[in-house]
Amino acid sequence: MHYFYNNYPFYHTYLRNTFDVSLITDIQKAINGEYGAIECYEQLSRMAKSQVEKDQILEIRQDEIRHFEEFSRIYRELTGRQPVAENIEKCPDQYQEGVEFAFRDEQETVDFYLDIADKSQNPVIKETFRRAAADEQNHAVWFLYFLLNKQMIPTASRQPTNYGAKGALNATSLTLPQMLTFALQDEHLAQSRYKNVLQTFGDIRTFAQIKEAELRHIYALLPLFEKYQVTIPEDISQSFVKTPGSVKAAFAASVEAEVDNIAMYEKFLAYELPNDISMVFTQLRNASKNHLAAFERGLERNR
Repeated sequence: MHYFYNNYPFYHTYLRNTFDVSLITDIQKAINGEYGAIECYEQLSRMAKSQVEKDQILEIRQDEIRHFEEFSRIYRELTGRQPVAENIEKCPDQYQEGVEFAFRDEQETVDFYLDIADKSQNPVIKETFRRAAADEQNHAVWFLYFLLNKQMIPTASRQPTNYGAKGALNATSLTLPQMLTFALQDEHLAQSRYKNVLQTFGDIRTFAQIKEAELRHIYALLPLFEKYQVTIPEDISQSFVKTPGSVKAAFAASVEAEVDNIAMYEKFLAYELPNDISMVFTQLRNASKNHLAAFERGLERNR
């Protein structure tokens, strides 16, 4: 059975006072969560191991400040009162534990915000929490990326730093032809990597399905090369693939690869792009998030 909040009219500058306890309680919980994240990410940024990580954590913190302000405004309009924020969970004192804490918290928050959006019948509340959930999912990807860079099982990749996603992530600036080239290289690399796993370990459904999906990614990118008169790079991805030592290592390498792929598209989407390219990059990023979840489940099964 699905339960919904009462449907009250939402005005641009105020919301009629209500006593919908369930909705108000959930929004207060969201405010507390954002308040805690703002403090925690300030702490993590001071302990970050590199300037890149520090800058990214501070960027994530800015998102949390925006969420806090948006949720507080909704709370005031619902209740006529200023919310009192409380930090419920203590942020770990050690950087690695803090990043892991942040990753798990962001994952849980995605589900919580989507639940609020699904139960609310008010379009403004729905949209606010859906956008916030999308932000939290991106944050989770970044924190997982920081985790994997430090504690991942040895993987099957020997990808150079100037090719595919790693090339894009290492670049200090990017042109449109470079973005398309790095993107196509990385999709070819995924195809070669997953083909190698299937040849080595047999028909593993997750890899078979995602290998086909990566082919669709390639087909989505190719028309953009023609439209924007960019030379299609030669597919040399097979030369960068090393056979994994086990199914577990294959899943681990695939998790890392999808994290890099998502981060690459996130970096591209921070630029001002033509609408068609932005749409394709967004679709491929979202698909890779689904691939990441599938590989994470596979890795968990093979621990």
